[in-house]
Amino acid sequence: MGFMTSSVPESRGGGATATSVEADLGWALGVVFRRYAKAAAAALDDVPGGPRGYQVLATTNAEGPKRQLDLAAQLGVDRTVMTYLLDDLEKTGLVLRQPDPVDRRARLIVPTDQGKETLCDLERRLSAAERDVLGSLDEGERLIFRMLLQRVAVKADAVDPIQNACELADETIDITET
Repeated sequence: MGFMTSSVPESRGGGATATSVEADLGWALGVVFRRYAKAAAAALDDVPGGPRGYQVLATTNAEGPKRQLDLAAQLGVDRTVMTYLLDDLEKTGLVLRQPDPVDRRARLIVPTDQGKETLCDLERRLSAAERDVLGSLDEGERLIFRMLLQRVAVKADAVDPIQNACELADETIDITET
């Protein structure tokens, strides 16, 4: 997945050495990503659309009602796929489609009270999955790890932007693999 890192110092405490695969950044990122993807998928397995359903709930809850087409574009979901996803979310009582007062042909997607409660539960589950994946770090180390990773990710995205993180994840890993 990556190149061996020759600048990693030899370990004296039983950790990775410069010549071990564990010292390879690509290997480490891949292992952590695979573990997180599996844990997150399990946490979201009962919401219609899985991660995409969660994204719809999270986005409409945080940013307010959104037009269906705008939401599809923002989340990088094909508009036909978005229609089916919203049908499923609406059938389970998590969102409503309401006429847009500015353009009655358009529909605004609004989370229901049940959708907001479900979102809170999903966020708790995702937090638990993250704690499980990062379990070898204490709370302060997890905070530092997330801050550093975010800084690296923002810079990497500025150099090589992606439109939809779910598509990247789908291309990179099959979460059913062991």
